[in-house]
Amino acid sequence: MGVDALKTDLYQLTMAAGYFHRGLGSRTATCEMFVRRLPEERRYLLCMGIERVLQYLEELRFTEEQIAYLKTVPSLADAMTPPFADYLRAFRFRGDMWAMPEGTVFFAQEPVLRISAPLIEAQLVETFVLSAVNHASMVASKAARVVLSAGTAQVVEFGSRRTHFDAAVDAARAAYAAGFAATSNVEAGMRYGIPVTGTAAHMWTMAHPSEEAAFEAYVAVFPNASILLIDTYDTLEGARRAAAIARDKLKGVRIDSGDLAALSKGVRAVLDEAGCQHAKIVASGDVNEHKIAALRRAGAPIDIYGVGTDLVVSRDAPALGGVYKLVEVGEGEARSPIAKFSEGKATLPGAHQVFRWRGPAGETVRDVIALAGEDAPAGAEPLLTAVMRGGKRLASPETLSAVRARAKRELAALPAPLREVGDEDWAPLTAEVSPGLEQLIEEVRARVAPTSHVARED
Repeated sequence: MGVDALKTDLYQLTMAAGYFHRGLGSRTATCEMFVRRLPEERRYLLCMGIERVLQYLEELRFTEEQIAYLKTVPSLADAMTPPFADYLRAFRFRGDMWAMPEGTVFFAQEPVLRISAPLIEAQLVETFVLSAVNHASMVASKAARVVLSAGTAQVVEFGSRRTHFDAAVDAARAAYAAGFAATSNVEAGMRYGIPVTGTAAHMWTMAHPSEEAAFEAYVAVFPNASILLIDTYDTLEGARRAAAIARDKLKGVRIDSGDLAALSKGVRAVLDEAGCQHAKIVASGDVNEHKIAALRRAGAPIDIYGVGTDLVVSRDAPALGGVYKLVEVGEGEARSPIAKFSEGKATLPGAHQVFRWRGPAGETVRDVIALAGEDAPAGAEPLLTAVMRGGKRLASPETLSAVRARAKRELAALPAPLREVGDEDWAPLTAEVSPGLEQLIEEVRARVAPTSHVARED
């Protein structure tokens, strides 16, 4: 308990202390997380990280050691009075939360989660909420593109060494949920039940007197799991040695460098000629969705792709820019909608729901952002559901297999142009705003910025 309490920005704590000392702590705040605009390289996003937020909200505590440390922080020290220290000591999250289920596709401006809680509580959780959902959704969205580009080939996650070790575990979960077949991260395998996979590295081969000796030793130790790395010296010759040494025990070979299209075709011919038609070809080495799509177009006979760096750091879109903004504030049930009208960063007032319409084949055709109190229009599916009341979960955690199945359905439901990874023309799916919300926007604008002429950001 308490391990996550200081995983936050200082200003969350200074504002919380300010609310406490100014008597504002009993006010109720409603905040929503959303992404203002899609990265240029993304046509959709995949919601992930909600489970980590729920766990955090349930377990959030301040320890005596943490409280003692906060008293030493110069910009916070004046506010760390005994009453406020007692407040932190007894702190529990008592709020409510609504969220899109993990694995749901979403678009710009659509809230993926909503928190309604006493003002201090809603404030304190902002940093962690953003960190958890931004990172996991960033990786899941990248992973989804990779999976779609691979077609019938499998994709496995190899990125642990390219990111922080804690982030690597979350990245492995997000990638598997988005459709990856396995991970190299053993902790993720144990924690989430994700299949783990891996081969020997070049160091294994170079540590032996010859490639033949390295292959023979590996097969001797792993007779039922022999995928041999064949590009340490000469890839085609490595394939011949692997086939000759492992024979029917050869599960596959991995190519980690060079012209993957040409080499995979040459390796396939070598393996087939040697009677190893069953052996799979694994390709890795800074591959991403664009390279995979190009390899498929070139007819590369690759069965499995190992994707690492480009996935876990989402190299082409390394930050989603998700934000967490106040949309209502008040006492008890009497809450006033509020919004920002600053240029380029305008927000939508009030608590919201997202309604989605699907076509006859289940395809996504239209999204509308509405007020949370509005009834679902005919044929529309509400995307946000209640997941926490009074700081307690309303249901047990979803299994990762259920999240994975939802993501597969959601990706299949995307309009065909959005599933592509090329540079061809495409029209983004932009959520509409309901008439009720349009009216509220104008009412709030008149109340808080009567002379403002800043247009609402769509």
